[in-house]
Amino acid sequence: MMISEDKPVLAKRFRGFLPVVVDVETAGFNAQTDALLEIAAVTLRMDESGLLHPNETHHAHIEPFEGANLDQRALDFTGIDPYHPLRLALPEREGLEKVFEPIRREVRGQNCTRAILVGHNPFFDLGFVNAAVTRTRIKKNPFHAFSSFDTVTLSGLMFGQTVLARAVQAAGLHWDASQAHSALYDAERTAELFCTIVNRWRALEFGGAS
Repeated sequence: MMISEDKPVLAKRFRGFLPVVVDVETAGFNAQTDALLEIAAVTLRMDESGLLHPNETHHAHIEPFEGANLDQRALDFTGIDPYHPLRLALPEREGLEKVFEPIRREVRGQNCTRAILVGHNPFFDLGFVNAAVTRTRIKKNPFHAFSSFDTVTLSGLMFGQTVLARAVQAAGLHWDASQAHSALYDAERTAELFCTIVNRWRALEFGGAS
């Protein structure tokens, strides 16, 4: 498929990488021993004027892997009951593939070489993703193994805020504290935040309005 050179192309904006916003909820802080319980990913698209927007959200509840540690303090913080039947949780490999497959399609569809994880403190999210990929022996991880975009750093630069809730509000976006600490909600708000920062930077760079 030929791509018009006079239209913005997402693949060109980030050196061939497709930014995908990810948030995970877990049963602790150790990616090697603690369970991955939720994962959400938001793909992004660029419009004809070069502005970035959230596109699709993909989400899965994950069953704790065999032998996983479940830190009660982490469960109390997120409010997740790992074994509640209404979670409709999937085995770890199946849940990851449910999220990964549409990301792989989007990478191909946007003529990118690979996805790059965008997160609020992405070291944490990417660590759990990579550990789960290793455990489940998934061969085609769509994400770069160690590179990421950090909305903590970007928000600190742009708004002087590093806490997600405060950064979202400083960006002029809505924040509902009652929905926070679910992978789905946090990923979608982080995606809006990242797009806002990228678009405002573009406005500064080109002297236009976002």
